Amino acid sequence: MQAKATELKRVMESAALAAGRAIMAVHNTGPDVHFKPDSSPVTQADEEAESVILEALARYFPDIPVVAEEAVAAGRVPDISGGLFFLVDPLDGTKEFVAGRNEFTVNIALIESDAPIAGIVYAPALASGFIAVDGRAERFTVADGHTLANRQDIGCRGRGKALTAVASRSHDTPETARFLDDHGVEACTAIGSSLKFCLVAEGLADVYPRFSRTMEWDTAAGDAVLRAAGGQTRTLDGASLAYGKRNQLHDTDFANPNFIASGADWRKAGGS
Repeated sequence: MQAKATELKRVMESAALAAGRAIMAVHNTGPDVHFKPDSSPVTQADEEAESVILEALARYFPDIPVVAEEAVAAGRVPDISGGLFFLVDPLDGTKEFVAGRNEFTVNIALIESDAPIAGIVYAPALASGFIAVDGRAERFTVADGHTLANRQDIGCRGRGKALTAVASRSHDTPETARFLDDHGVEACTAIGSSLKFCLVAEGLADVYPRFSRTMEWDTAAGDAVLRAAGGQTRTLDGASLAYGKRNQLHDTDFANPNFIASGADWRKAGGS
C-alpha cells in the first residue's frame, strides 16, 4: 500500500507540474478564449494541460479510468462503474486565468467508493500547491516550475471565537451572503478556484459555503486535501459530498449540489 501511495504521489506531482508549465506558457503569451456550449470559457491552456495529465495517468495507471473536464465536454466519458477513477480539472479558475489573476489551479483527484481519497491542487502562477495522499495533507512550493520544496504538513484549525470564511470570487450569491450573516462570520476572503478548500485545510479559514454551480472535477482535489487535513465537505442535508454522480434526475452528470466545506468542528462554540 505504501508503495502504491508513493507512486500515486509522484505521478500526480509530476503530471500537475507538467500541466502547470503548459499553462504558464500560454499565460505568458496571452490565451485565446472560446466558449463551450454551457457558455463557460475555455482556452488552449485547458486543452494542453489536460492532454499532459491524461498522458501521464494513462502511462502509469492504465487500468484506472479518467473523467476529465474537457473530455467530458467533448462527449468522452469512461465507464466508472468499478468505483475507482480519477477526476481531472486541468485549469480550474479559467475566469481568473483569462482576467490575468493568479488564482487558477491544476486539479487531479483519485476517487474510490464515491469519496476523494487523494488529490493535488497546484497553483502554477503562485508556485505553490497542496497534496493529499494516504490520509496526509501537505502544502508545498515549487522552484522554476520543476522542483517541489518546503513540504509542510497542514491541518484544519479548531473553532475559535470569530468565524472566518472563504467564498468564490466569480460566483457570489445572495445565499452565500445570508449564510455568512446567519452564522456570524466576521471576515470573508474572496478567492478563485479550488484554493478555497485549501485555505480551510491549512487552518487559515473555518468554512467555505458554496451556493452556486460546481462540477465534481472543480471540487474533488481540494476536497481530498481538506478531508486529509481533518475537514469535511457536506451537502445541505448533512451528507458527505459524493463523487461519480451519473444519471441525476434534476441535473447533469457530475454536477454537485450546494455544499459547506469546513473544519470538522466549525459549528461549535455557538455555531448553529
